[in-house]
Amino acid sequence: MERYGTRRVTGALLALTAAGGLLLTGCSADTGSRSSADGAHHGGFPAPAQPQDERSERPGEPSDHLSTFALDVDTASYGYARRQLAEGRRPDPAEVRPEEFVNSFRQDYPRPDGDGFTVTVDGARTGEGDWSLLRVGLATRPAAPDTARPPAALTFVVDVSGSMAEPGRLDLARAALDTMTDRLRDDDSVALVTFSDTAERVLPMTRLGGRRGSVHEAIDRLEAQESTNLGAGVETGYATAVDGLREGATNRVVLVSDALANTGDTDPGTILEKIAGARREHGITLFGVGVGSDYGDALMERLADRGDGHTAYVSDTEEARRVFCEQLPRNVDLTARDAKAQVAFDPRTVAEFRLAGYDDRRVADEDFRDDRVDGGEVGPGHTVTALYAVRLRPGAAGHLATATVRWLDPRTRAPHEATGQLETAALRPGVWQAGDRFQVTATAAYFADLLRSGDDRHRRLPGAPTPEALVRHAAALARRTEDPDVARLEEAIERATA
Repeated sequence: MERYGTRRVTGALLALTAAGGLLLTGCSADTGSRSSADGAHHGGFPAPAQPQDERSERPGEPSDHLSTFALDVDTASYGYARRQLAEGRRPDPAEVRPEEFVNSFRQDYPRPDGDGFTVTVDGARTGEGDWSLLRVGLATRPAAPDTARPPAALTFVVDVSGSMAEPGRLDLARAALDTMTDRLRDDDSVALVTFSDTAERVLPMTRLGGRRGSVHEAIDRLEAQESTNLGAGVETGYATAVDGLREGATNRVVLVSDALANTGDTDPGTILEKIAGARREHGITLFGVGVGSDYGDALMERLADRGDGHTAYVSDTEEARRVFCEQLPRNVDLTARDAKAQVAFDPRTVAEFRLAGYDDRRVADEDFRDDRVDGGEVGPGHTVTALYAVRLRPGAAGHLATATVRWLDPRTRAPHEATGQLETAALRPGVWQAGDRFQVTATAAYFADLLRSGDDRHRRLPGAPTPEALVRHAAALARRTEDPDVARLEEAIERATA
């Protein structure tokens, strides 16, 4: 799959779909986005990718009207970019992942009543030719009160290599772990593994009730030592998690590291192969927390993607508190496993499209309903956003796209689906006339584009404002939303354009 590539809805496919009139039923008068659960479909363009023998393509050929990807709630790329800009450095364009920029902000999508997702599809015209931006928003139910979630069995794997001695690394990790230990429930359990040139099990799986003091003592004894054998740390961490496995609990490995591996296994594939059994047989997921001004972003991201987890980056105590005391407890409970999304663009109205980011999360279209193919793990309180650039056919009107999310129940592994649709009439006349949260998404994506300028592998999003105008849009959004995260986005854009 071409990175950030354009897909054209070809004339041949248009002819095939026009001939298949029974599949292309008329659209209703409702021009807004719609959502339905468990595979129900409300007419218009057919629901995405049926099994192979029901599709119009020849076996083995990808469709050019479908876009399929695994869900991703990572935010580390954006957090690390902000840290670099604050220190007067320019982020490496190869480490700028647009999906992690747009997923770093609160959204206003409706939430489902139970487990699963709502699907929201909206869009706006850019004023550049026939190009529009289309946003696919997926949301899970709100996080339940802390007392209502299942117990947690968390194995912390902490990097104590020499590079972690830098201020803002190991000291930040110790403070965050201490705070989180006080916030967890008595029936939660934690284990602690450290690694430098070798790995050591410092604390076996320990129930917190009556034992918080011993956990704090183990955390406070963490000291930076020698080189970074990240592979040994992950392997020992998963072995510790298996030994302390708790039925009915969420079993998770939390890796805290600058990911600057220089000893032992440094390839994510090799590292994960050694712990494949723990992942597949016991469903143990990985949460990567990056620290440090020099950070192995690519290695941590690949570990989390292939380890059925996600990543975040922390650069100060406030971010550490949010990650360990807000994000991590939210991820203790899973609402969806192997979640994938597929967007079907109507070839009668769409000439071409491209997805911003998700380069490492693309899934073959024919694998959308193959539940053996890995997707993403998502917990309560999460939203997932995907932004597309879409070129409409001149004068086209009617159905534009259908978005479907498919996931497995985390306990029964039963599959479920939900869909949403968009008509061309529902497109807002301009990006900056759309709702504030759509504008925040567009601003974050345009910011990622700005940081990737000069990288010829990626085409820019249509309708991009000048850097000065982007700062003004961000400043106006920060004032209107009174959202501190949007204010920090404005600061980062100002630094990038100074």
